[in-house]
Amino acid sequence: MTAPGVTDQPGQVREGEALNLDNLLPWISEQLPHLTATPQVRQYSGGASNWTYCLSFAEQDVILRRAPAGTKAKGAHDMGREYRLQKALRPVYPYVPDMLGFCSDPQLIGSEFYLMQRCEGIIPRRNLPRGVKLNSAQTRELCLNMLDAMIALHEVDYNAAGLDQLAKGEGYIQRQISGWNQRYLNAKTWNVPGAGYVRRWLEDNMPDREHICLTHNDFRFDNVVLAPDEPTRVTAILDWELATLGDPLMDLGNTLAYWVEAGDDFLAQQTRRQPTHLPGMLNRQEVVEYYLDKRSLSVNDFTFYEVYGLFRLAAIAQQIYYRYHHKQTRNPAFKHFWVFVHYLVWRCRRTIGQGRPV
Repeated sequence: MTAPGVTDQPGQVREGEALNLDNLLPWISEQLPHLTATPQVRQYSGGASNWTYCLSFAEQDVILRRAPAGTKAKGAHDMGREYRLQKALRPVYPYVPDMLGFCSDPQLIGSEFYLMQRCEGIIPRRNLPRGVKLNSAQTRELCLNMLDAMIALHEVDYNAAGLDQLAKGEGYIQRQISGWNQRYLNAKTWNVPGAGYVRRWLEDNMPDREHICLTHNDFRFDNVVLAPDEPTRVTAILDWELATLGDPLMDLGNTLAYWVEAGDDFLAQQTRRQPTHLPGMLNRQEVVEYYLDKRSLSVNDFTFYEVYGLFRLAAIAQQIYYRYHHKQTRNPAFKHFWVFVHYLVWRCRRTIGQGRPV
């Protein structure tokens, strides 16, 4: 199923983002005295949010996560929260990496940061790496294993794990809808729709009941690590920045917003960031049915949660485009995001019209 050299690897450190090793290494020596000499430092190419580095010591590799430079929104890039969450979750959820240390002093390297175990493996991004060959049965197994990892998270006893103070919990649905509606309006530019119909529909169709559990809020294949020798097996889940106490069906709605099927239209295919188009992958309807069946949940209609996920993604894309439009970033990849905002709002309207009974 696999060939050598398919695991996800860091690259060169980006210009202007080098670590201050003179300050960092003495601190690491105090926390992890078994690590010696000067490490090779590399950086992962993602990092649009937090910056992630691999420090390769003679004894082992460790991962360093820190906030990006510059002005940050209140509550964003909270390294301490991310560290404490994973440390508490690790004993009851095996897909979390081991936490190795946290530094609350932003002066040391320019930001709070933490160290964690490196989980080397395959990360399924837009396409599986060359050398990873899965037939349709194996692809289905991978898909189910990924969904089972999400289900296991939603079934964690967060009170027993000491995470009951992580967030407010109750009232989550209302906070999400009002919050994302306002964020969309705050980021609106002249060339995108106001989405008034969608925003009002979400406000008018919030479910009467909500279930509160631990949610990841960015549960996608490109945040999943697979075993190099068994690429259908999930070994770790990454990027816990957005995790909170929330509603599991909204978490699933967020996942579905990125779930592009083989039969989806051209614009959907252009947004695909994970290999959900492969033969053997469940389609969106099957994902919902599998999740509800495994958790013995009954929902008459999943439409609200699917529309929420799509509209949230539209607001995220618009926030990114707003920064490009106002020349706060010059990344050419963001130039046409306004087109996808139109598309996602259209998808919301179409989904409202079609519905998704289950």
